[in-house]
This record gives sequence, C-alpha cells and structure tokens, in this order.
Amino acid sequence: MTFSSLTAFAETLRALPGPDAAAVAGAAARNGQLTKPPGALGRLEDLAMWYAGWRGDARPRLAAPQIAIFAGNHGVVAQGVSAFPPEVTAQMVANFAAGGAAINQLARCFGAKLTVTALELDRPTADFTRAPAMTDPECCAALSAGWAAVDAGADLLVTGEMGIGNTTSAAALAAALLGGAGADWVGRGTGVDDAGLARKAAAVDAGLARHPQAHGAPLEALRCLGGRELAAMAGAITRARSLRIPVLLDGFICTAAAAVLDRACPGALDHCLAGHVSQEPGHARLLDHLGKAPLLSLGLRLGEGSGAALAIGVLQGALACHSGMATFAEAGVSGA
Repeated sequence: MTFSSLTAFAETLRALPGPDAAAVAGAAARNGQLTKPPGALGRLEDLAMWYAGWRGDARPRLAAPQIAIFAGNHGVVAQGVSAFPPEVTAQMVANFAAGGAAINQLARCFGAKLTVTALELDRPTADFTRAPAMTDPECCAALSAGWAAVDAGADLLVTGEMGIGNTTSAAALAAALLGGAGADWVGRGTGVDDAGLARKAAAVDAGLARHPQAHGAPLEALRCLGGRELAAMAGAITRARSLRIPVLLDGFICTAAAAVLDRACPGALDHCLAGHVSQEPGHARLLDHLGKAPLLSLGLRLGEGSGAALAIGVLQGALACHSGMATFAEAGVSGA
C-alpha cells in the first residue's frame, strides 16, 4: 500500500482488525489444563494467550520472526545534538549488511529474519527547529516504506532503527504527544556531555515552539518533528496489525513512533508488547503513558531493535511451554 495522504493513513488505522476471541478462549482453556499449578508460569501464561489471540491459534508456534530496521538521517544534528556525525548512519547500515552489528548476532540467536531499509540517507530531514522535518508526501512515503517492509509470512515483528540525531526527534515527539519541555524527555543518547544534553533540550523546545500545530495532533507531530525511520516504524507496526502479526517494541525511539499510533487511534498498539525498557530516561515514562510493562530491563541504550530482539527469547519460551507441555490428562497426572 502507498499512502496518498496522512488522512488516508489515519483511515487505515481506524480499520485495523482485533484479536481472535475464540483463539484466546481456547488458549485460556488449554492453559488451565497444563501440568503445572495455576499461574505457576506467571506472565509467560499471559504472553502465550495474548499471542494466540493475534495469531488466531489456541496452540501457536513462533517460527518466523522478523526484525525490520529502518535508517534515516536528521537535519536537527546541525544543532549539535549528537556525539557522532551523520555519516555514521550509512556506515552502520553497511555494518548491518556485512553482519557485523549487535543486531545481526541477536537475529541469528533467535532465528529471526533481519531486513534493513535505508531511507534517503543522502537527504536528511529538515532541521525541525527551522522548518517541518518532512513534507506531507515525504512522511507518507516513509509510512509506505515501513508498510512494504513487513514480511507477510512473519509470525512476529521487531522494529528497530538507526539514525544519528533520532533520540532528539523522539524526545520532541514525546513532548508534543504527551506534554512537557525538552528537559523532561531528552537523554544522553549516543553519549553527549552536559553541554550536548542542554543543546538537545533547547532543540526540542525550539521545535515545539516552531510547530504549535503538532501539539496533540499525532500525525502532524510525526511529520513536523519525526524522521523517516520513525515514520517507517509506525507504518510497519500498522502493517503488522493488519496481518495480525504481534509486535515487540524496542527502545525510546521505536516507542515514540508507536506512541503516534496510540494517540491517533486508541487501541492501535493492542498487538504490541514492550520488549524492554532502555536506559534512555524518557523511555520508562513513555511506556507508563502507554500502559506497556516491559519484558526486560537490562540497561540497554543501543537501539537497532536489540532489546526487543532479546525479548523474542522470552516469547519463544512462553509459547514453547504453552503449546508443547502435556495436559494433566495426556500425562496421566492427577489434577488439583
């Protein structure tokens, strides 16, 4: 699908399917018959039933996860908001292609297909302190690229990103969607010093002042303050929902992109779980606002989808137990 306008994308959001209630009921019934005390597997039991509902199968397997990384460059780096130059974005995309990044290793660990979509790296978004980051057609093109990147044969999606300057963009998005000033949302990202942190907060404040129409208007906030990779993640998460593919959200940047969908259409993230909570200070606040309890908390701040990729293993474990365990009747074990 190619989105012709942000209005068309909003209409797609409002038409998304929900989970399969019969599969949820079937999974709950099976969970009650497995050879364990009730609730003994804790949150793993809830994960299995949630996954079953979205896949429409009371006894599902997780066999074909996809990790989709999107890369984009940001004009706001001109404000001195990053410890690294924008050239690093393309260099890291090359590293992904060569198999040398952390996410490559994690994808192999959990049997995930890794795809990388580079979004006009030679043409950064506009500096949002001076102009909207993207035009309507540019934002729609990025949403469409994310939509197209999802493998319809996948049974789980992790969205990740690479983009120098994108923690500043994510902080600006969070502030526009949820309120607050730059200082409430920015963190050290790739490792800026105190002066760099102050520049990030100032850039966010300048962007909010420059684009008052973005306050409380989620898709307009994405266009004015976001980046191509953030819009692409939003498009991919939406495409996954249309296919009933469950999603594990990654860190602060991914979650900011997802928050656009939640604010544009309540319930749009029901097929999503938070893979982890990162070290970026705004991430925990954002997850609280979204009502998403993270599966992992490991102090990560890498991006690339790395935290959510690790959480694939948790979900695989939950489903292995749910779908592979014997029931009391099958095992000849007396129930309670």
